[in-house]
This record gives sequence, structure tokens and C-alpha cells, in this order.
Amino acid sequence: MTSTVRRRPLWTPALSLPVVALVAACGSSAELSVEDPQPDGEAAEVCEAVVAALPATVEGEEARDVAGPARFTAAWGDPAIVLRCGAERPAVLTPGSDTYRPTADAVMVDDVSWLLEESDGGHRFTTTERTVFVEVDVPDSYAPEVNALVDVAEALHEHLPYDPLWEDYYEDSGAPEDGAPGDGNTDDGATEHDGH
Repeated sequence: MTSTVRRRPLWTPALSLPVVALVAACGSSAELSVEDPQPDGEAAEVCEAVVAALPATVEGEEARDVAGPARFTAAWGDPAIVLRCGAERPAVLTPGSDTYRPTADAVMVDDVSWLLEESDGGHRFTTTERTVFVEVDVPDSYAPEVNALVDVAEALHEHLPYDPLWEDYYEDSGAPEDGAPGDGNTDDGATEHDGH
């Protein structure tokens, strides 16, 4: 699989679901304490499939234990790269929020679009264009942080359905039959979408 990383402005349609990964423990020998998201119904089924398909290593770092049931959470390495499936919509993508910014920066990594936000000591990436939000927190020590997304992209692209609006958009724009937005070799990814 050829990895592509493209930056582009972001517009995302209204989706719904329950933001903030709270990582409390450090040290790869200890269990990591992370707030587990609480998706339900179809979102929970999607997240179970995503978590089951995640790789054993990310950025060369082995998976590590997460405390509690952690059905929708995974982590790798020390400091931990943390993935949470079924996270809340980011404030910058929430109409009416003080920080609402529908044209926030996004990156496309192997046909998965991510909102890019700086966080304390790293970056948070949150999926867009999909029916469920997945967050990946990557510490600065893994810079460039976006590289961690390459390892999880396949599991997400396979198991995280497109939001119907985006599925229609990609079908109308001549994307491959699976709804993927192409291989990134034909444009620079600087795409703007009109809101409604």
C-alpha cells in the first residue's frame, strides 16, 4: 500500500456522537488509564470492528494494556499513542461552538481524512467524513506525528463507514467504487467543500 499524506482545508457535514482523551498513567510496563468513549448501537459495532482490526504496532511501537474494559480504546508505545473510537465531535466542527471553524486544517492519509489540532505535548487527529469520530493522540516525540496515522489507516478505511453525504460526494466525483477518494497522485489535496 502506497501511503499518501495531503493537507487540505476541511468542511464536514453534521454528524453525531459523544472529546477528550484523558491519559493518566505513564510507563509502558504499567496499564494506561484512558477515558473510554461510550458509543452505542451501530457506532459501537463499528468501533468494535475498528479496534479488532488495529495493528499490533504503530510507529514501530508495540500495543500496550489499557486499564478498565477499554472496548473502544487502543494504545501503543511509551509515551503512548492513544486511539479512541466513538469520540465526541470536536468543538471546531460543532456549529454554535465558540471555536467553530468549518474550514480547519485537515490531512488525508491513505484515504482517511483527519482534522489536525495541536494539543499539549503533541497533536490530536480526529477522523472526518465518517459516521463515527475516531481520535488519535500522538506525542511530539513521534514527530512528524502524522506518520502514526499510516499504520491505523487501513483498519479505519475498511471498517469506518463514510457519512452518506461524503459517500455521495465521492461517488459523484468519480472516486473508486468503495467510495475512497483516490490515491492522492492526481492533485495536491487542496479541496474545499461547500457547506449547507
